[in-house]
Amino acid sequence: EEDLRGYLDWITQAEDIEPEGEDQGNNQDGKNKNDRETESADRLEGDEGEIQESWFRRKKKDFDRVNRRMRRACRKAVKSQAFYWLIIILVFLNTGVLATEHYGQPNWLDDFQEATNMFFIALFTLEMLLKMYSLGFQGYFVSLFNRFDCFVVIGSISEMILTRTHWMPPLGVSVLRCVRLLRVFKVTKYWRSLSNLVASLLNSIQSIASLLLLLFLFIVIFALLGMQVFGGKFNFEKAVEDKPRQNFDSFWQSLLTVFQILTGEDWNAVMYDGIQAYHGVGGFGILACIYFIILFICGNYILLNVFLAIAVDNLADAESLTAIEKEADEEAEKQAEMDQMGEGGENTSQLEGEEHMDDDQRDYDGNIDEENEEMSVKDEDTRSHTKVCLEVGDSEDYYEEQNDNQDLDTLEDGVSARPRRLSEFNTATKKQPIPPASSFFIFSSTNRFRVFCHWFCNHSHFGNVILVCIMVSSALLAAEDPIHQDSQRNQILNYCDYFFTSVFTIEICLKMISYGFVIHDGAFCRSAFNLLDLLVVCVSLVSIYWKSGAISVVKILRVLRVLRPLRAINRAKGLKHVVQCVIVAVKTIGNIVLVTCLLQFMFAVIGVQLFKGKFYKCNDGSKMSKEECRGHFLTFADGDINKPSIEKREWERNRFHFDDVAEAMLTLFTVSTFEGWPGLLYVSIDSNAENRGPIHNFRPIVAAYYIIYIIIIAFFMVNIFVGFVIVTFQNEGEQEYKNCELDKNQRNCIEFALKAKPVRRYIPKHRFQYKVWWFVTSQPFEYTIFVLIMINTITLAMKFNEQPEFYTKTLDILNIVFSVVFAAEFIFKVAAFRFKNYFGDPWNVFDFIIVLGSFIDIVYDRLNPGSSLISVNFFRLFRVMRLVKLLSRGEGIRTLLWTFIKSFQALPYVALLIIMLFFIYAVIGMQVFGRIRLGSSAEESHIHRNNHFHTFPQAVLVLFRSATGEAWQEIMLDCSHRPNIVLCDEETGEGDNKEGCGSDIAFPYFISFYVLCSFLIINLFVAVIMDNFDYLTRDWSILGPHHLDEFIRLWSEYDPDAKGRIKHLDVVTLLRKISPPLGFGKLCPHRVACKRLVSMNMPLNSDGTVLFNATLFAVVRTSLHIKTEGNIDDANEELRAVIKKIWKRTSPKLLDQVVPPPGVDDEVTVGKFYATFLIQDYFRRFKKRKEQELKDGDKESHNTVTLQAGLRTLHDAGPELKRAISGNLEELIDDNPEPMHRRNHSLFG
Repeated sequence: EEDLRGYLDWITQAEDIEPEGEDQGNNQDGKNKNDRETESADRLEGDEGEIQESWFRRKKKDFDRVNRRMRRACRKAVKSQAFYWLIIILVFLNTGVLATEHYGQPNWLDDFQEATNMFFIALFTLEMLLKMYSLGFQGYFVSLFNRFDCFVVIGSISEMILTRTHWMPPLGVSVLRCVRLLRVFKVTKYWRSLSNLVASLLNSIQSIASLLLLLFLFIVIFALLGMQVFGGKFNFEKAVEDKPRQNFDSFWQSLLTVFQILTGEDWNAVMYDGIQAYHGVGGFGILACIYFIILFICGNYILLNVFLAIAVDNLADAESLTAIEKEADEEAEKQAEMDQMGEGGENTSQLEGEEHMDDDQRDYDGNIDEENEEMSVKDEDTRSHTKVCLEVGDSEDYYEEQNDNQDLDTLEDGVSARPRRLSEFNTATKKQPIPPASSFFIFSSTNRFRVFCHWFCNHSHFGNVILVCIMVSSALLAAEDPIHQDSQRNQILNYCDYFFTSVFTIEICLKMISYGFVIHDGAFCRSAFNLLDLLVVCVSLVSIYWKSGAISVVKILRVLRVLRPLRAINRAKGLKHVVQCVIVAVKTIGNIVLVTCLLQFMFAVIGVQLFKGKFYKCNDGSKMSKEECRGHFLTFADGDINKPSIEKREWERNRFHFDDVAEAMLTLFTVSTFEGWPGLLYVSIDSNAENRGPIHNFRPIVAAYYIIYIIIIAFFMVNIFVGFVIVTFQNEGEQEYKNCELDKNQRNCIEFALKAKPVRRYIPKHRFQYKVWWFVTSQPFEYTIFVLIMINTITLAMKFNEQPEFYTKTLDILNIVFSVVFAAEFIFKVAAFRFKNYFGDPWNVFDFIIVLGSFIDIVYDRLNPGSSLISVNFFRLFRVMRLVKLLSRGEGIRTLLWTFIKSFQALPYVALLIIMLFFIYAVIGMQVFGRIRLGSSAEESHIHRNNHFHTFPQAVLVLFRSATGEAWQEIMLDCSHRPNIVLCDEETGEGDNKEGCGSDIAFPYFISFYVLCSFLIINLFVAVIMDNFDYLTRDWSILGPHHLDEFIRLWSEYDPDAKGRIKHLDVVTLLRKISPPLGFGKLCPHRVACKRLVSMNMPLNSDGTVLFNATLFAVVRTSLHIKTEGNIDDANEELRAVIKKIWKRTSPKLLDQVVPPPGVDDEVTVGKFYATFLIQDYFRRFKKRKEQELKDGDKESHNTVTLQAGLRTLHDAGPELKRAISGNLEELIDDNPEPMHRRNHSLFG
């Protein structure tokens, strides 16, 4: 499409040039006017037909000339910035008009919306016709967005005609009216990176369509199966209205129920109904859960995640397309500058003018996405000067110390979106020099007081004291009592606040004196983090001196003090790096957020069309309108006619509704989180008409609205959002090593080889102890214990309520038997390993605690039968954890466990960021919602004794529940401003305040927290763990760090004392024990293994041993082909330089062991030793073969014809002679073939 568009542009420019040439030719031929007049006279003398033809041609030429000029003018107008802004403004005005529709709007607003709709239709139709005229039909329809525009315009015109003629029912008109919403997407055409994203999403429709078909078939199959198994069996209550709405009584209802289970919302409630339909867990009902579990696992965990895979795959295409266009724009700008410097004719000048116009248009288009482009350009400029890969910490140090005046964007030049491990941060700091300019126009750079302030600010103790003050003052914020504002505790905390505010104010003043305020480079306010410090201090000062102001203002200022923990970011280097990682990721996903918001807005307007004013009902179900819903009615508690009560009729609106666009967007956002959407779905299905009560299953077809929305937004766009965070996080992490010669896997393996240490393996020397040791470490013993653990686990699961006494005694006897067996295992192992070595293994300590707890349980139960004061039964459950220890003997599971533990090394600062986020939101929640009365809502309130903001620990628990998504929207509503419903706590003294203590801050508070936690921060954990588990999707034949743990384990068999060296002869045996890709495998011939050792070439000690790290590093280097080509000395020197750059803390001694420095040619190495061995072995074999050939030649010489012998060529003489001449060891080794069965086995070995 890009090539075709470029070709059409070239044709269009050629058409523009041609008529100009004709016009110029006509002017230049003026001197031959007489000749033309004579020719015209001659033509007029001809017949009448010729005269008519001449006049027609003249008029046609005049018309074509005017037409070309008009098309050229229209084309310039269409491509101009003014036209661009005009369309953008019209689109946003149209969007604003669409957003004004709401329930109960006046008639004049209806008329205004209809008039503006016709006005916008006319304008967009005129735009379409103008583009068709200027570009031509072929040039217009070649663009996907032009085709989209044409569809929107035709749809809008059709909608207007059908609405005016009343040919369609109201529901059809509402749906058709939604076509006008597609105009909102016109903005994407003019936003380059956004248009690339939309184009990539549209291109993925084919894959998504296939997935949707698979999803539809999956739902249909399970819906039909559900109808067969559970159809008509959910009739637990006599009343029809009490029947569960989620049932399998019809095909459509079965589809909805299966779709609900796929989303995971209240699926367990449906499963419990299914179990109850078959008489509960006591009968066959327990088998019903198999259907729901299979449906949930296959649908939710497997099928829906394919959306994520498709989305991420297409997003990569969009990013590459944007990068290509950026490069093309840069080349076009360079070419335009070169064209300006050159000379050209009139035609060339016109072409240049059009090119400049296009370039300006492109530059203008890119202005909207300026931040992302600037970041990318800066990154490219920074990386282009990087010869070898640098550590992020160092680049951060450089920017902090040299360019502290730059803003946050500039700091990201050396930042990647992957958190580093704790060990990889260089915590050493250097003093930032005093800027040469004067400070406050008073203190020069050499002023003694300013120099003292600079020394004081940069003292290590000063920074530590400020960090402690930040942490203590932040902790004190969490200790405040939000209910009793004038309590003694709060007064003490206020005095502490005065002290810490004074300390922070002094710190800010000292730094301002040291570096200046804002005017010159390097000034205090030139840094974004310093501005954050200044904001926090100013807020604290204002809140102290504005005690007598309005209560709302003081509350806001007190809430802003919660920003104080953010000051720690600038002082904790690792945390600062993670924050910058998040900023990089957020900037990159801006387009995703925008597209999602546009779709959300479109669906909200559609929801307003379908459901405005239809979510009302009377609490007396027999009344259907607001006029009827008056007076009182009689109710019976729990359906008991003996418990009557009188209630007032009230016309109520559902808590979530579609009465205006803002409320509709909030409602749809809760649907996209899957929280409470089934209840909203059935309210929509029952909705009747405006100002009318619900009718059971009145409009089941509207369920399609929710299904389409969930598929597009929740399944697809939210997965794109989550996937893009993960992909961006990982891609940015690799950018710092963009110019590095080592890939990620090579770096990880080298890091493992440099940091690994041999483990100690205890082997007793006493004969009896050795026999016991051999017994407890043998496989039969371990598998016997494994089987006993399995049986013990089964017996633990056999308990049930009201079990017979004989059954209980049998289980107790089995418990004693197992405890004795595990105690015997403990005794045997202590006898084999001795106490010191036994308790040196954490797993053995774990076993000992289990055995000890089991006997405590038995003894206590015998001494105090039936007592429930203390129960240590849970100690028995720890025996099940032994399964993990025994399962770790399997290579695959051991690798998974190792990788999972490895993931935690990169998580501390991500976890710290999440803790900081929870802390800030918890303190804000205490300040804003801490005064709400528990259970104050007239309905069932979600603010109760287990769920409130009165104390800091409870606030954190509420936030943790909200982060998991469990009924977070209900908590939000119960914290919002709802007079007479959300009341103040009585102990605050405002219990009679009808306005209550709720606040509309609840909406941005909970929505922002949910987005940050569920969509962004939590996915940093996922990104880090995925980053470590990427080997699962990689070729398993490639060596990875997860293979190397096997080397350490088997090394300990040859080096039990962990001295770090073994005999070089044992290396061959060791590597043949390990399967490829790490080792050679059991079926590897000895000579081939020796040949591999030649290429490894570790240093050989004088006692014939090799070192642990050198051997492991050599295995990694040869397996991954790291610097193994060319001159070995040059390769070693390059590898040493790379190691020094990436792993700066590597000791020179270790570096010399793993990569020998140049100038040690006389040193004996394993390579030289085994090369000598192979040469000698080859010579012996060669000599033996020649002797055998001579013997065979003597026997057959009398049968050989002399002429044949003379004519034999080198090739006919056989491969033996050739190898004798060439000395090729490879061919000699290959000539000794293995048996076929061994070769076949080696494929799997």
